[in-house]
Amino acid sequence: MAYFRIIQMRSSIGLPRKIGRTLISLGLKKRMDTVFHPVTPDVAGKIMVLKEIVRVAEVDTPMTKAEMKARRTPDPGYVIEQRAPRNVRGGDAVEEGAANDSLGTNDLTN
Repeated sequence: MAYFRIIQMRSSIGLPRKIGRTLISLGLKKRMDTVFHPVTPDVAGKIMVLKEIVRVAEVDTPMTKAEMKARRTPDPGYVIEQRAPRNVRGGDAVEEGAANDSLGTNDLTN
């Protein structure tokens, strides 16, 4: 069974009351709200009243609220693939335990 995915793109402020009530009858309350309805002539007629306000796509299966939230959630960030060397001086990586100056000490504050 096919479904309409309806997304409200514009606010209904300042528009005729009929349009606002049609939005509410579809379950749309605010901008960027998304609802899924089965493809029927009744729903198609309501969409024709709102064609300037909503974005409509036909999908095979409706998404749950949890699936929509997971789709909006960005990736967690970055992944560390390999650890960088610990001691860095002057842009060059220094091996741990190696001498940092001519005296052979491991002190980075010269």
